[in-house]
Amino acid sequence: MKDIVKTPDGTSARDFRDALGRFATGITIVTIAGPEGPMGFTANSFASVSLDPPLVLWSPARASSRFDLFAGAQDYAIHILALDQFELIARFGRSGAGFAGLEHTLSPDGVPRIPGALARFECQRHAAHDGGDHLIVVGRVKRFALRDGAPLVFSQGAYGGFLHGG
Repeated sequence: MKDIVKTPDGTSARDFRDALGRFATGITIVTIAGPEGPMGFTANSFASVSLDPPLVLWSPARASSRFDLFAGAQDYAIHILALDQFELIARFGRSGAGFAGLEHTLSPDGVPRIPGALARFECQRHAAHDGGDHLIVVGRVKRFALRDGAPLVFSQGAYGGFLHGG
């Protein structure tokens, strides 16, 4: 099989996005205590940064209608979704119901916690960096939780999972 080689400046944004989509990612929901109650944001731009100190990052899109609220939040939680939490993607998407009717708890900092996530990282904003059409938000992990289970995975425009081998 022959590779198709392109340069970002000589191709469409769709082609570049398709190439990025070859990297399978997990799906997260980032939650904050909003001015009118709990808020959540579906994101797959999550990565670990450092173990010491414990840092993680996520990248909200500047074009999002909720960008200012999420990019400016000092305290937030990142929930890594399990395979059986697929319905949360739409719930926390652009026009979803969000927390309406969803059982949740609050962290000591007042940040909403979604039950059942494979892992949850409760963070305090550590730094933010320009990331083009996104903002790179680095958080210092204050608390985390985890459970066994299969992760929800996104790749090439589709969702799926694989069996946990652990």
